[in-house]
Amino acid sequence: MSATTTFAPICTLSRADEPLPVLGREVHVPLVTGGETPYAALDYAASAPALQRVWDDVAAYAPYYGSVHRGAGYLSQLSTDLFEQSRQTVAEFLGCRADDQVVFTRSTTDSLNLLAAALPPGTRVFVFETEHHAALLPWQARGSDVTYLDAPRSPEQAVATLESALHAAPAGPKLVCVTGASNVTGEVWPVRELARAAHRHGARLVLDAAQLAPHRPVSLSELEADWVAFSGHKLYAPFGAGVLAGRADWLRAAEPYLAGGGASRRVSRTTDGTVEAEWHTTAARHEAGSPNVIGAYAVASACRALTEAGFDRLVAREEELLARLRKGLAELPEVRVLSLFGEDADQVGVVSFVVEGWNSSHFAAALSAEYGIGVRDGLFCAHPLLRALLGQQGDAPGECGAPEGASGGTRALNAIRVSFGAGTPDEHVDRFLGAVRQLVRDGASWTYRTENGRCVPDPRRGAAN
Repeated sequence: MSATTTFAPICTLSRADEPLPVLGREVHVPLVTGGETPYAALDYAASAPALQRVWDDVAAYAPYYGSVHRGAGYLSQLSTDLFEQSRQTVAEFLGCRADDQVVFTRSTTDSLNLLAAALPPGTRVFVFETEHHAALLPWQARGSDVTYLDAPRSPEQAVATLESALHAAPAGPKLVCVTGASNVTGEVWPVRELARAAHRHGARLVLDAAQLAPHRPVSLSELEADWVAFSGHKLYAPFGAGVLAGRADWLRAAEPYLAGGGASRRVSRTTDGTVEAEWHTTAARHEAGSPNVIGAYAVASACRALTEAGFDRLVAREEELLARLRKGLAELPEVRVLSLFGEDADQVGVVSFVVEGWNSSHFAAALSAEYGIGVRDGLFCAHPLLRALLGQQGDAPGECGAPEGASGGTRALNAIRVSFGAGTPDEHVDRFLGAVRQLVRDGASWTYRTENGRCVPDPRRGAAN
């Protein structure tokens, strides 16, 4: 029996001009000014809401949940079939080559740490300072020699910077880590050109596709990348699963990421009283312990749903929303949108900005408390990039409610990020723009204070006027 055939419900697609159905569409949240409003989830870059299709798939399978691998029972065999078919679905979604491996992990962060642990001794790593911390930090923490490249101001400069750094590097194994789309600016990076530059100099490239995969097709073979990493929770799949997919040789040669059951083929006592393990050479080598079968199935379900919906359709709709958002923000002189490559750069549905005279945490808190709109504020786990974009070196976020420049003339080092995707209704973007206009024009209608480092409504002082 095919587990996928058994459990996957028929996917009913929405019209081309409508968002894909996601959980949370009917959630209402309280407003500090009184009453409730439908929640506008505009923080997809952190965690996207689960697709209804994914939730339905998981719910259909849940009664049949069983142990994965090695179980003799019917449900165990069914779950094993489902788990391995999920691996194949993900491989097809990523355009994997015949000899690539797909390893299920917890997240993009976990995937890149796994690869960092698998690097051959002496590998030199090249990474732009513009990366998310998940791609910026694992290499040095694992003892690799890391070259941090300055933030480029165009895709062409990114390729030239990498070419120069690789040309000057000594012989030996080399790895380039690059994002597919920035989690701060949403700008799409020239991955294929960077991969070709890496290969010209004998280096390999791993793609952080956490922000790219939910918005654009990602194919290892077409992008000529060696590995790709992404997270299910950004791809409309809950349950904390991630993926590392790509070339098998370094993964096979490395010690298991975790030592334990599932990663080992055979374990025996030796004559000197120690224990000796023979490890798998497949993806199981780095998947010790009981696999997260529901998480893997959720990721595979999201891959199927996005493929069936059609990326051409999804990209066209997202670009319409992005154009509407950028046009609305451009009409407000107090708003500065952050960008590396300029306003004409290719971009997914992620926009970060600052507002003149506002602490960004205060602005985001007012959007939530007074309008029911969820965005992100802060440095977005990309501190060096935010410093480059904001032209500052300080770390202090500033006091909630204090105007910019209130303390010694310095600006607070934080920004506001709005992000959306396949499940975002037009109304959410329109409501967000209306709220931004009103806050810029009239200010917040409530008072706020700093509590545990967060800006929150102050119930003791109440309305601002």
